[in-house]
Amino acid sequence: MAYIIKGAGLTIEDVVSVARNRQQVELHPDALQRIKKCRAMLEKKIDAGEIMYGVNTGIGEFSEVVLTKDQVKDFQKYLIYNHAAGIGEAMPEDHVRAAMLGRINVHAHGNSGIRPEITFTLIEMLNKGVTPFVCKKGSVGASGDLAPMSQIALLLLGEGKAYYKGELLDGKEAFKKAGITVPGLKARDGLGTINGSNVLTAMSALFLYDASNWLKQAEIAAAMSLEALKANMGPYTSRLHEVRGFKGAIRSANAIEKLVTGGDLKSGKVKHKVQDAYSMRSTPQVIGSAHDALAYARSQVEIELNGVGDNPIFFPDENMALSGANFQGSPVALPMDMAGIAITMVSVLSERRMNRLNNPALSVGLPPFLTKGAGMFSGMMLSQYTADMQIVEQRILSAPASIQSIPAAADQEDFVSMGMNTAIKNFQILDNAYGILGIEFMAAAQALDFRDYTFGNGVQKAHKVIRRHVEFLDIDRPLYKDHNTMKALVESCEILKEVENTVGSLG
Repeated sequence: MAYIIKGAGLTIEDVVSVARNRQQVELHPDALQRIKKCRAMLEKKIDAGEIMYGVNTGIGEFSEVVLTKDQVKDFQKYLIYNHAAGIGEAMPEDHVRAAMLGRINVHAHGNSGIRPEITFTLIEMLNKGVTPFVCKKGSVGASGDLAPMSQIALLLLGEGKAYYKGELLDGKEAFKKAGITVPGLKARDGLGTINGSNVLTAMSALFLYDASNWLKQAEIAAAMSLEALKANMGPYTSRLHEVRGFKGAIRSANAIEKLVTGGDLKSGKVKHKVQDAYSMRSTPQVIGSAHDALAYARSQVEIELNGVGDNPIFFPDENMALSGANFQGSPVALPMDMAGIAITMVSVLSERRMNRLNNPALSVGLPPFLTKGAGMFSGMMLSQYTADMQIVEQRILSAPASIQSIPAAADQEDFVSMGMNTAIKNFQILDNAYGILGIEFMAAAQALDFRDYTFGNGVQKAHKVIRRHVEFLDIDRPLYKDHNTMKALVESCEILKEVENTVGSLG
């Protein structure tokens, strides 16, 4: 079934379905009528000689330059040429497809003034698998993601490059093979395609989907480590967190309690301390705060996905055009900086639990560095080094980008969001997080193999999945293969899927 684009109701899950799973899309008939109505109004204003930013004026510092009728015709082409100024390797195809979906949803409001042919061409590109080649870097997150969106817009001129059926082709050739007609760009069409923070928002949507799955797996790894460390499970009683009131902490405590249900530790058969270290008993509060941060970021991203991020914005019912700054990426960049920080914070917590598993002074009877042959063998000593290196990189990347504005365009654009920097570094933070959590999973599985009591149903299932991929570390071996295997396992969400099939949803 196709996803119906109507300018509202677009969720992060919808973005994933279209961008990654290649769900087909259609434009709602009401959205088409809105687009046509707005375009008709714009054309009347053009014919009347009304001055409108980016339609018959220059842009940025040149906004006071009024164009002649002949210049208006070619201005959109040169606008796209000038702004297709990115740098670097290709952006992943799902990021580009998500950005295209977001831009179509903007058009569906009927406030952008573009021709319907532009919107329909973007839809065809999604449905037929033509994905523009877009450089990863170049956007400052206001006035929209101009550089990457312009590389998408080049295809509308029959130029640029695009991926089609696994090949990188010239844009015109990709369109020809896919059976798509090049629409060209007329007045307003170019700026109406590029003037929004659609790329950073699309990337943020995909990141939040992945980060949410990672947080659930952080709870599974925590439950495994807690079982191995003979934790006091009292701090995971939901009543404790309900009296404080944070939704994320309640959710996290319930998830961890669900994972250990059915085991001897939860039932009180295993002796434990009165109070554990913070890295153990604060887990619901810490992971919970990350859940809350991601929930807020999600709310902001979904507002932007369904809003009119453009300039100027046209109001056909009032016969009005307003120029403002709805392209400004700060409403997304600020919460997404926080979302990246949240993943780093939970990664630090993961490493601290892994440290306790390794340290014989803290591990409640586990062998030093989780090896039977301490001295001859070093066990998982170096695994901690690898986790620590990634933690430091995460900390460096967690410096907020949303406060890093550098003025541009002769100070006409003197505050920008730098939201693309946020979006890029968040995926780098998450890439490290997969590795860090994979190492905790590996250490926790190793530790559980030294224990002789029954574990919770969720913990048992997670341990079983890990052992399908990584063997018990009986004697020392090169661990880089295991580390990479575990990283890929976390990224695949195989542990999460099988655990949730066993114990139910973790939230």
